[in-house]
Parts: sequence; C-alpha cells; structure tokens
Amino acid sequence: MIKQIAVFLENKAGRASACCKVLKDAGVNLLALSIADTKEFGILRVITEDNAKALAALKGAGFLSSQVELVGVEVPDEAGALSDILIALGDSGVNVEYMYSYAEKDGHAKIAFKTGEVEKALAALKAIGAKLV
Repeated sequence: MIKQIAVFLENKAGRASACCKVLKDAGVNLLALSIADTKEFGILRVITEDNAKALAALKGAGFLSSQVELVGVEVPDEAGALSDILIALGDSGVNVEYMYSYAEKDGHAKIAFKTGEVEKALAALKAIGAKLV
C-alpha cells in the first residue's frame, strides 16, 4: 500500500504554493503530486519521502490534511501494460475512484489508485502477476 497525504485547499491563487512551501521549509521531498479541483476548493494529493514529517508540518501551518492508503502497482514500460491492469480490476468488479502515476528514483513507473475494494483489487492484481508496491 502507498501512503498518500490529501490536503484540502481553497480554490484561490497562492494556496497550492503556500502548501508546497510548508513542505519545502520542513525539508520534505515530494515523490508525486496531483491536484483535483472544484469551483470552491481543491484537493492536493502528495506522496512524500516522509509522510509523518509532512503531516506535522501541514497541520502545524493550519492545512486540513489526512493520510490515505492507496493500492500501488509497478507498471512495465510496454504497450498495453496499464490496460491489462485496469481490465483485471474491472473484471473483478473493482471500482477505481481515482489514480495517478509517478516514477520512483529507480526509474520504474508506479500507479497509485484509490478504491473501496482493496482486498479484491489486491487479489486481482496478484492473479495477473502484477508487482505490488
């Protein structure tokens, strides 16, 4: 499982940069980042090298934040690799709420995704021999 931090931000200029500055000042390295927005607020999702330090810094600066576990899978660098993973999940009845990709320092691509059906997702991925992270 991959531990992700979700930060709720007002949808106005400077909020994302203020959040990232808090992490910078705390010496927290970001591995992945995603932002989803609505008209009034956004959700900044980050994977860091030190989530405990990141959460403490964000909460100390007044940012509403929490840690969430995501399913993580390494994706081979070949055509159709992501499709195979998504087909296996879909065939097992697993709904993917959101996902994003990132590369680790080892250069391998990773997919992190949120689902309410973690055990079914893990079983489906293991059945096709996917490398979990």
